[in-house]
Amino acid sequence: MHVCVLGAGIVGLATAWQLERQGHQVTVIDRAAPGAGASGGNGAQLSYSYVQPLADPSIWKQLPKLLLSPTSPLKLRPQLDPLQWRWGMEFLAACNARTSRDTTARLLALAASSRTGFEAMRADIAPDCDFSATGKLVLYASSASLDGARAQLELQRTMGSEQRLVTPDECIAIEPALSSYRGQMAGAVYTPSECAADCLKVCAELMRALSARGVRFMLGAEVRGFARSDNRVAAVRTGEGEVEADAFVMALGTASHKLGRALGTYLPVYPLKGYSITVEVEPAHGAAPRVNVTDSARKVVFARIGSRLRVAGMAELVGHDASIPATRIETLAAATRAVFPHASRLEELHPWTGMRPATPKGLPIVGRLESAPRNMLFNTGHGALGFTLAFGSALEIGRALQA
Repeated sequence: MHVCVLGAGIVGLATAWQLERQGHQVTVIDRAAPGAGASGGNGAQLSYSYVQPLADPSIWKQLPKLLLSPTSPLKLRPQLDPLQWRWGMEFLAACNARTSRDTTARLLALAASSRTGFEAMRADIAPDCDFSATGKLVLYASSASLDGARAQLELQRTMGSEQRLVTPDECIAIEPALSSYRGQMAGAVYTPSECAADCLKVCAELMRALSARGVRFMLGAEVRGFARSDNRVAAVRTGEGEVEADAFVMALGTASHKLGRALGTYLPVYPLKGYSITVEVEPAHGAAPRVNVTDSARKVVFARIGSRLRVAGMAELVGHDASIPATRIETLAAATRAVFPHASRLEELHPWTGMRPATPKGLPIVGRLESAPRNMLFNTGHGALGFTLAFGSALEIGRALQA
C-alpha cells in the first residue's frame, strides 16, 4: 500500500521505518524538520523496564502543591479550555491503584516490544546517535519514598522487569559521580538494562536512511484537514496541496486532538510541557555520570549522550505555551549542580521545551478507532515515553495494517 505518515517525530519516523520494511510505499508529512517537536530535546533515556505512569494514587496528596506552589516540578495552571478540564478529570479518575497497575503492565509489554524494534533498527541502519546501555538509577530521598518505590519494583518484577533496590553506597559504586550526593539519598532502584541515546540524532539518521530507500518526505507542509470519501480518508490536505494514499497514520503529537476532531473523533491528547538543558561534561573520570539517573524528588532525569549531559524534567499542564521561563532552566541547572557538582561548568545550557502528547492514563492511542475512518490509524499520546515506546507502537501499526 501507499501509506502516508503524518508526523516526523520519533513516533512517526519509527512508524515509517517499520512500514517501509514491510514493503509499503511511504510518505512522511510534517510542518517542521524531523524531531523538531517533543522528540528533539527529550530526556534521552530509554526506560524499557521502569515505566511508572504519572496517573498514580500518590497524586492526590500532591494536589495542593500542584495547584499552588510555583516551584513544584508538576504544575497545573487551569485555563478556559474544555479539553484541559475534561483531560484533567479523566486523569484524576485514573489515579487509582487498579488503573495504575493495568497501565504499568501494558506499558511494560509495549516497552519490551519497543526494545526489540529499536535494536532491529540499530542493526538495520547503524545510526550515529550516542547510544549507551549503562543502566539507570532512580534516586529516592527518604525512607517513605523508597518504600513506595519498593512496591512499584515488586509489581514490575511480576511483569518481567529485572531491577533491585540499592543502598547509597551501592549507588556510588555503580555511579561514582554521585559521591558528593550521598547524604541526600536514602537509596535507589537500579535497572542494569536501561539505555540512552540522542533522540534528535536518531530522527535525523532515520530520515537519511529512509530517504535513501525511497521514502518521500514533505517537510514544511502543515496538515490542514482531510478529503473524505464515504468512511475513508481519500487525501490529506496540506499547505503544499492534497496527498492521496491508501492508508494514513496520525502521529502528530499534541496536534492530534485538533485533527482528530476534524474526523469526528475525540483523542484525549493534551500537552504535558517539559524542559531540558544540554551541557558539555568535564572529561575527568567520575566527574559526570555515565549511568542514567533519575532524581525522583526533583522529577529530573540525567542522561549521558556522548560528551554531553542531557538534564530534563518538569511536567506542566499549561496549554500550548512554548515559552521557556528562566526560572525553569535555572531549576535544571541547580539540580545539576546539586546532584553532580563536578559534571559540567554549565557555560552553555542550550535550553529547550517540548509539548509531550499525554493521555489521562498514560497509554498511547495506537491503531484504528471505531469513530474514525477505516483507513486512518493513530499512533499518538505517548507522553514522556515517546522515545521508549516508539518502535513498539510502530510494530503495532504494522500489524494493524496487515489485519
